[in-house]
Amino acid sequence: MKNAQDQEYKKCSCFPTSVKEMRRFGWAQADIILFTGDAFVDHPAFGAAVIARVLENAGYRVAVVPQPNWRDDLRDFKKMGTPSLFFGVTSGNMDSMVNHYTANKRLRSNDAFTPGNKAHQRPDYAVQVYSKILKSLYPQVPLIVGGIEASLRRLTHYDYWSDSLKPSILIDSNADLLAYGMAEKAIVAIADRLSNGEKIESIIRVPQTAYCAKELPAGGNESMVVLASFEECVKSKKAFAQNFVITEEESNKIEQRQLAEKVGDGYVIVNPSFPVLLQEEIDSIYDLPFSRRPHPRYNRKENISAYEMIKDSVTIHRGCFGGCSFCTISAHQGKFISSRSKVSILKELKSVAAAPSFKGHITDLGGPSANMYMMKGINLKQCAKCKRPSCIYPLICKNLDANYTPLIALYKEAKTIKGIKKITIGSGIRYDLIIDKNNRPITPTSLEYFNELVVHHVSGRLKVAPEHTSEKVLKLLRKPSFDLFIHLYNRFADICQGNGLHQQLIPYFISSLPASGLDEMADLAAQMRKLKMNLEQIQDFTPTPMTLASVMFYTGFDPYNLQKIDIPRSVKEKKIQQLFFFLYDKEKRKELKVELSRMKRFDLIGLLNL
Repeated sequence: MKNAQDQEYKKCSCFPTSVKEMRRFGWAQADIILFTGDAFVDHPAFGAAVIARVLENAGYRVAVVPQPNWRDDLRDFKKMGTPSLFFGVTSGNMDSMVNHYTANKRLRSNDAFTPGNKAHQRPDYAVQVYSKILKSLYPQVPLIVGGIEASLRRLTHYDYWSDSLKPSILIDSNADLLAYGMAEKAIVAIADRLSNGEKIESIIRVPQTAYCAKELPAGGNESMVVLASFEECVKSKKAFAQNFVITEEESNKIEQRQLAEKVGDGYVIVNPSFPVLLQEEIDSIYDLPFSRRPHPRYNRKENISAYEMIKDSVTIHRGCFGGCSFCTISAHQGKFISSRSKVSILKELKSVAAAPSFKGHITDLGGPSANMYMMKGINLKQCAKCKRPSCIYPLICKNLDANYTPLIALYKEAKTIKGIKKITIGSGIRYDLIIDKNNRPITPTSLEYFNELVVHHVSGRLKVAPEHTSEKVLKLLRKPSFDLFIHLYNRFADICQGNGLHQQLIPYFISSLPASGLDEMADLAAQMRKLKMNLEQIQDFTPTPMTLASVMFYTGFDPYNLQKIDIPRSVKEKKIQQLFFFLYDKEKRKELKVELSRMKRFDLIGLLNL
């Protein structure tokens, strides 16, 4: 009976998370033990699960320790013993500081990646905390850090929560290696070399990794770029800004150069990334046998909100060539799109539809931007010479193949799968890939796509992200003119009216962005009143590591041209800017009038009729 139970456990489980579970697998020791700040969900939308599945597929025994307790006697860090190869550490799907704090640096009261939304189940700077504990307990065991938190801190970065520059997370974590971006190929390469008996100190040439060195590689490297040191960046905002420009340009190239940054008496070396995943490579990842469920350890616990939101969604591609200045996607996933085959996607959809718990609604067929599927350069040799951060801003690149035919075909075939009643697109779309500022279609298929989307794949509300209305702010964001949103709004309304649909277009806006002052927020509020929109999808700007906007916030200028930018910084400024979102609320409208009166901005009071 016990053997039958164990077999059933292994079938429904993904990976052992305790010694007892490891014994059920018949293991005396794991090859790799992953520590994550999230609850463990074996779903391809969760980074720790993807890395675990890829390593398992490569033949390694992988155990996972989710949300270890760092405040007690550290038993969670000791219970699984030592792995034969290495420890892996990630904060989870979110940066732990973004997870913990609002833009005003106030503690959040919930965490969607924990059962029951329970907050504070991971520490601030989780990668650093977990890593230091593991290194203190097991100093000889190799330690690899990765995930979004480590990836975006691979070099000197601005840390909003301490309002200071910090060196590479390799320095503060004592990790041996950092695997940045979507690091499946890097982590398997590291595991293979350790398994072959190599010492961690010798593993320094793996693409898409970073490491610490006492000196630059012997003999020099013609393709290496030596950045300003951490100490120089601390002394000079200009040096930090110039470092960012180089780093962003390199990360947006097909053929990247190695980067080196001096810190103290040593260097942080960042190797170029792997080439963009080929279709068969990305298919092989998403075709792995994910259970698509939370680990059985959570069977009797409350729901994990982040899982509930994405459990019936399917990723169809990675990467984003939008280049938004406040976004981390291109720095983490890359600018170039890697798309799955239609066969692989339909196979996953059929698997989801066959699950007993499936209710008939696929909540997303998407990626970072839902409508970039299969889009790439027409002439890849031309792409190899390019270092533009965006393929669509300020103008769409003439070398971009923005054909929607494959995506339209995918949508239509997906709708025919048995058990699927509705497919809605939950990921955002880039509407500057549909129409231009003159309201003309970008490609012969773009309006066909938009019609298919609005008529068949909107669950009552389509969310898009103009971010702001001010041309000055939008230019810094690398976002299109607000005129495009107006054109899209009208087209959306016409399609809905023509098809008897009662649907809404919901815009997403951000306050306190670089160059966004009272005049810019008043213009936003006036535009929304004109459109008769009560805003719901809003947030206050949070500077996150390795983004252009965060560099602007810290330095006070545009790093590309060194022109000064007005930056809303104080909590007071931020709160006032947020009031402009709520003109429909009597109390907040009154509060805004008081604040504007205090600043003698009677012109804005008149403009908004407060």
